[in-house]
Amino acid sequence: MLSESSLPDFEPLAPLDRPALRSVRPSMPILRSPRPEAKHEWVARSVRRFSEGHVPGRLCPQVEISPASAVTRRAVTCDGMAAEIVETTGNSKAEYWMKAPVHLLAVCDHGVRRAGETSVEGLPRSDLRDLTGKMSFIPAGHEYREWHEPQGLTRTVFVYFDPAKLPELDVPTPRLLFEDAVLLALALNLRKVVETPMPTDASYLQALGLVLSRELQRLNQAPLQVAVRGGLAAWQQRVVAAYIEEHLTEQITLAELAQLARLSPFHFSRVFKQSFGMPPHRYHVMRRIEQAKPLLAKSAMSVTEIGLAMGFSETSAFTATFRKLTGVTPTAYSRSHAEAPE
Repeated sequence: MLSESSLPDFEPLAPLDRPALRSVRPSMPILRSPRPEAKHEWVARSVRRFSEGHVPGRLCPQVEISPASAVTRRAVTCDGMAAEIVETTGNSKAEYWMKAPVHLLAVCDHGVRRAGETSVEGLPRSDLRDLTGKMSFIPAGHEYREWHEPQGLTRTVFVYFDPAKLPELDVPTPRLLFEDAVLLALALNLRKVVETPMPTDASYLQALGLVLSRELQRLNQAPLQVAVRGGLAAWQQRVVAAYIEEHLTEQITLAELAQLARLSPFHFSRVFKQSFGMPPHRYHVMRRIEQAKPLLAKSAMSVTEIGLAMGFSETSAFTATFRKLTGVTPTAYSRSHAEAPE
């Protein structure tokens, strides 16, 4: 098992409206078309804030929100990444802005706006109203702007990645309000860590960050997907993928998933394969193996411990499955990805 001393540093951050973090939010109003020299200073402060950080050597939340009273913010941070939940507190207009030397993944867990607009530098703007399940990726150095008048509660998960600490994440392509069932499910898992942070979550948070970066890399390398005729609807893909991620280490029956999608097991199995490219059981196993990879590469856990943590009852079953899907054994994968000693 992981000893407490082997865990990476993990610091839950105070809500951003507390005095402890007021220094990370500039007082300048945002999205007001500031003078060129004022905007330059604003960006410079964002870069300094990234370099200095709320915790020395740590990444801190970067998105500026005005007025601050329009939202509540909670955040956690570990080496190379930070995550926060932003929730609206009413129906008043809120404005968002960021341009910083960090990557940002913005995931709307729930949100409908009466009016608003979202833009990412280099892409056309969008005034989409229902943002639930939508996400945007903003590469380091790109500008992100958004304003909305919410219609009820909105909840957004912001995930910040330090390019220097996560060289695996090389995703320069910006994306605006796209859908990806796997990324959404991972972000919802991350939301739970932010909502109830515990020091023992550090290893899980860091591993989750590595999986997210891997999925972003996969997304960047894959061509833009076109909806598959006859496959699952977007809402069905989101619900099913999220359920699998939340119950990754458990046994999941075909009937459970079919019920979530409101389909018969036979029909669900067919349309699931059309949408995800593989049967439900294989997808479930594949997600387990993908979650195990960063633990094998970075964690002090043994192969047996990782296999058990991923829901395999025996080491032999984990080893055989891992080898079948990757071509190498867990031990060989761990050795090949081990960090070189300093």
